[in-house]
Amino acid sequence: MKKKMVLVSGGAGYIGSHVTVELDAAGYDVLIADNFSNCDRTNYEGVCQIADKDFPLVEMDFCNLAEVRKLFNTYQIDAVIHFAGFKAVGESVAEPLKYYTNNLDSFLNILTVAKEHGCNVLFSSSATVYGEPDQLPVSEKSERKPSTSPYGNTKQICEDFLRDCVKAYPQIKGISLRYFNPIGAHPSALIGELPRGVPQNLVPYITQTAIGKRECLSIFGHDYPTPDGTCLRDYIDIVDLAQAHVYAVGRMLDDSMKKNYEIFNIGTGRPLSVLELVNTFEQVNGVKVNYKFAPRRPGDVTAVWCDPSYAEQELGWKACRSIEDTLKSAWDWEKRLKSKETDNI
Repeated sequence: MKKKMVLVSGGAGYIGSHVTVELDAAGYDVLIADNFSNCDRTNYEGVCQIADKDFPLVEMDFCNLAEVRKLFNTYQIDAVIHFAGFKAVGESVAEPLKYYTNNLDSFLNILTVAKEHGCNVLFSSSATVYGEPDQLPVSEKSERKPSTSPYGNTKQICEDFLRDCVKAYPQIKGISLRYFNPIGAHPSALIGELPRGVPQNLVPYITQTAIGKRECLSIFGHDYPTPDGTCLRDYIDIVDLAQAHVYAVGRMLDDSMKKNYEIFNIGTGRPLSVLELVNTFEQVNGVKVNYKFAPRRPGDVTAVWCDPSYAEQELGWKACRSIEDTLKSAWDWEKRLKSKETDNI
């Protein structure tokens, strides 16, 4: 029987590369498309090394409808997972037009062509759609709140795009996975989070500070109404997160969805503060992280974590890796990057 093909837009990035590895291990053909605006080829090369094969790679811009059409006309794509979006909360507050243009146009183009080809769509959404929640943990039935950032707005709008298109066009089905905070790296240390320039996410800033690439980590806000004054988040291991996509794609392609559009929270259900994360990183890896407290950052919410029981019940998926293993993998990845830099000197 012919393998099903899954297109991973933004597949050379942090989450996309890990999802590619898990899809391949589950027996799917994977097509990677990326414009390398937010990453280099390191993760693509690592994915090929892990799988011991070269994955088809198309360099393209999903904001260009003609390029998207050409891609779908060239390959027989059964499902698309869309990661090709900008993703930094703080940057989106400073540059809203950049985020609205890229994140909305690219997804509209995917939906337009998915409709033409009868292709299923999995959207990478985010816990930011819950805004500052009234009640914790949040479930899929929790109210979506006005977003605190343009980035969060784009996630809400894209969810609505997908919901409305699935309702109008019976030839496509859709799933939105609402991620909480993905961290860590593949156990092989061949792929991981590799931001261009100054990291926008916490863990790469921690690892770069610990290894001496950054002078000091800024923890934004220590006056939140939480036990230690820093934000509370639901940190999920990147491999656990990637495996959730395999279950979701299988659900779409096996016709086992209960509705043509479904939403799942992808998290651990265990809140951890920013300070606890830093302290745990230090303990697990035997290193010190130079940090200071800074003013609150625009767009950040006080606390958010999920109730993951619906994903476990319906997808048969559950987060398994410990925070200690995850933070060790992040440090192993950073050390490997350092050794590669040394080798290239």
